[in-house]
Amino acid sequence: MTTPAPLTDSHCHIDFPDFEGEHDALIARAAEAGVHRMVTICTRLRNEPAVRALAERHAPVFYAAGTHPMSAAEEPMTSAEELARIAAHPKMVGIGETGLDFHYTADSAEVQKRSLAIHIEAAQETGLPLIIHARAADDDMARILTEAHARKPYTCVMHCFSSGAGLARAALDLDFYLSMSGIAAFPKSQELRDIFAAAPLDRILVETDSPYLAPPPYRGKRNEPSYVAHTAAKGAEVFGLGYENFTAATEANFERLFWKAAQWQAEP
Repeated sequence: MTTPAPLTDSHCHIDFPDFEGEHDALIARAAEAGVHRMVTICTRLRNEPAVRALAERHAPVFYAAGTHPMSAAEEPMTSAEELARIAAHPKMVGIGETGLDFHYTADSAEVQKRSLAIHIEAAQETGLPLIIHARAADDDMARILTEAHARKPYTCVMHCFSSGAGLARAALDLDFYLSMSGIAAFPKSQELRDIFAAAPLDRILVETDSPYLAPPPYRGKRNEPSYVAHTAAKGAEVFGLGYENFTAATEANFERLFWKAAQWQAEP
């Protein structure tokens, strides 16, 4: 039997109730698809201990932590110091997700911006990548990220990228990364695929954002880390590459950006 090319799901939410009691089976299915590593994202810091425990319990699981912009008005405002403290854990590999969502939560825009600034500061101080959620906020997002980067550089991934070409260019101009989710595999997403195709291959990641946004042939069903292989297959098509060449590129990109995951070794 041929071993699938190794692949990382760079953004998922396996701590969500959708996966309660299924983690061993979920990770086993991922391994069968070649997905040897995943980053599960804590979106509310009150849940960080439980997300951390998942990473401690399962060797393939790493985690990031932050306050999701859609929750920014409901959660206590964090601090760069608190995020840096959490980031000391060896399997905590990114800051966020954070960002701006003016589609669902435009009424909390100013709170979201304050929260985002704190997360950027934490990324600048720790050297860990910032994980950005952006929806219906392209101009503000580009401006804030660019101005902060001019003050003090940091690294960043635009997670589940589905914004416009302008924000893609702004992010790429800063040497940030664009992450391809199942949206890029949807039949009506040709404009988005064109944005990815115009980007440098060495700035592309893949993810599921599970349990959301399952790619075909699972669209409309619960997403899970193993399905990132279907998004990677579409990515290979977009870039005109064989699957193994595309996954090798995204693996190298992931390890360059999420350097703590690349350096981590399990205790014997």
